[in-house]
Amino acid sequence: MIETIVFDVGETLVRDDRYWGAWADWLDIPRHTVSALVGAVVTQGRDNAEALRLVRPDLDVDAEYAAREAAGRGERLEEVDLYPDVRPALGGLRDLGVRVVIAGNQTTKAGELLRALDLPADLVATSAEWGVAKPDPAFYARVLEVSDAMASETLYVGDHPANDVFPAKAAGLRTAHIRRGPWGHFWANDPGVRAAADWSVASLTELVDLVRY
Repeated sequence: MIETIVFDVGETLVRDDRYWGAWADWLDIPRHTVSALVGAVVTQGRDNAEALRLVRPDLDVDAEYAAREAAGRGERLEEVDLYPDVRPALGGLRDLGVRVVIAGNQTTKAGELLRALDLPADLVATSAEWGVAKPDPAFYARVLEVSDAMASETLYVGDHPANDVFPAKAAGLRTAHIRRGPWGHFWANDPGVRAAADWSVASLTELVDLVRY
């Protein structure tokens, strides 16, 4: 029985197109170029920030992030960035008595922005706030600390095999791979991912039926 469901953020709850579009605009690079390069590094299993370094090899991503914030062109997260199934799914799960946690590899500011959206969740946390990021096993140890349930009763939902499915499975959690975004679609039918994931879903609302039945 699933008591707690923990959600990744990027391309699980939130669309990343505005995020990467803003980076492209800041660096004065065509948006299509950045999107294509993100896809390229994804297929190679590399960190998506490396897409920016392919066009600016000497780029200090952290320094540029700070410069964007100082210029008033920093990180944004609004209702329009949520996938349309997010509120119905999270609300439906809570109505069934499931503990809902949001925990992904995001900045401290992203955590603040997520909480400002007042999503139907019991807890919102980010890797920056915890001081540890996926796929580090310590991240999933923190997930279990906040889940208030045993590992076998905790489900982690994400789109990225290397960051979400495989390490969550290794930590003893149940796993669901969502087929959305570049990661989710690219690895949707990968035999290793299909074998590691307890469930493969195309929409978060499928989780409501999964828990109900």
